[in-house]
Amino acid sequence: MCVTDQRDFARETVVQAAREMANAARTAPKAVGYDRLEIALVQGDELEELALAMEKMHREGRGGAHFVRDAGNVRTSDCCLLIGTRTGPMPGGCAQCAMAGCGNRQGLAQGFSCLYAVHDLGLAVGSAVSMAADKRVDNRVMFSAGAAALELGWLGQAGIAMGIPLSARGKSIYFDRRS
Repeated sequence: MCVTDQRDFARETVVQAAREMANAARTAPKAVGYDRLEIALVQGDELEELALAMEKMHREGRGGAHFVRDAGNVRTSDCCLLIGTRTGPMPGGCAQCAMAGCGNRQGLAQGFSCLYAVHDLGLAVGSAVSMAADKRVDNRVMFSAGAAALELGWLGQAGIAMGIPLSARGKSIYFDRRS
């Protein structure tokens, strides 16, 4: 007879759920089918590296106090799914953002992100966390983790990103958090 305590395989189950979340994000609807997502899975020692980057951003005045709080959550998570998007203009333009010269990147030079890129990122994150809910894996969408991942260069050419740390414990570590 083989008896295995759930705590002995929880991390493995959470990582598998994260992989399925990545697929859900990749296959989420996209504006005119133009895929500019960058998706990565962080686990092991890199969780600590991500948490340290978040804390550094706070110390340097580039992130609020929530960066430190969120770093604690990342540090104690089983893994963290990163989803980002390249923010360049839509091929052919879209006329949604009212930026003159979308095709010649004038808006990007002024710090704007393509509306469709941001929209697609939202759909991808929504699809991913929906999968997490289906798998009964605790999660929290964190801008702070995404910002640190961008700083670390983990998401290629992405200009905007979100991090989704994941865990499976008796009580969610992402609630009752200290400010």
